[in-house]
Amino acid sequence: MRIVFMGSPDFTIPSLEKLHQSDHEIVSVVSNIDKRRGRRAKPSPTAVKKKALELDLPVIEVEELNDPGFYDELKALNADLFVVVAFRILPPEILDLPEKGSINLHASLLPKYRGAAPIHWAIMNGEDKTGCTVFFLDEQVDTGNIIEQRETDIGPNETTGDVYKRLKKMGSDLLMDAVDQIERQSYELQEQDHDKATPAPKLYTEDCKVDFDKTAGEVHNKIRGLSPFPTAWAMLDDLKFNMYRSEIGPSKDLAPGRLQMYDDELIAGCRDGSVVLKKVQLEGKKRMSGKDFMNGYNGHGMLH
Repeated sequence: MRIVFMGSPDFTIPSLEKLHQSDHEIVSVVSNIDKRRGRRAKPSPTAVKKKALELDLPVIEVEELNDPGFYDELKALNADLFVVVAFRILPPEILDLPEKGSINLHASLLPKYRGAAPIHWAIMNGEDKTGCTVFFLDEQVDTGNIIEQRETDIGPNETTGDVYKRLKKMGSDLLMDAVDQIERQSYELQEQDHDKATPAPKLYTEDCKVDFDKTAGEVHNKIRGLSPFPTAWAMLDDLKFNMYRSEIGPSKDLAPGRLQMYDDELIAGCRDGSVVLKKVQLEGKKRMSGKDFMNGYNGHGMLH
């Protein structure tokens, strides 16, 4: 089949590579325009554009998806299928262009966790499993009919970064299976149960602040669900204190947010116990273990 691939972040790269190695032809890769990734940095390409150029694939950069020129460019490619992985919401007239439709790889077990941050929300909510779904795109976000789905367990201390790496590879295998099924027309569609849908909206800085007046389980899930990015934080001595790795700690009677060394580990009090803070970073300092942080710390020791 003639395929147009659309994506931007590095989550999409294994999928692009697998399709490139297959018998299908990638007639173009669509990605966001080059952007500055730092205040003084020069504009740099998305991870997918960079990989596409390495693979010598033609690239279309797009800023406005409703631009008539973009529509005309896609139409002229005469693609059989659009494959979308971690991109933007496409206008209906673009979804309808390819003869065999437009499909999407999403990092959750739909209909759960529809939206921009499915892995983060699954872990923050304490789910013990998640997975990937390939489905046909329609006009609503993440609501289309499912082609194939695969699940994986979430370990009790796994972070979003850990699960992200696994789903990147798993998702690319699943996507390749779905594309081959579409070519053979051998798939069986499964409608989503919209009553079971849960949201996974984009996360902002204010969403990442940790409230230690929650249970130890809730605090631990929030820390690992936001690691390594956008990162759980609290304030410590008027400085931002980032937390990257944690575990459920001992059932100590410690005020919520109070820091203490216990059994050679840094613990923080929660509503019903404590969490062990394994990897932390105080504003202006390097990331380090909780123990190393406390060895050089002489402040008030209260997170808020």
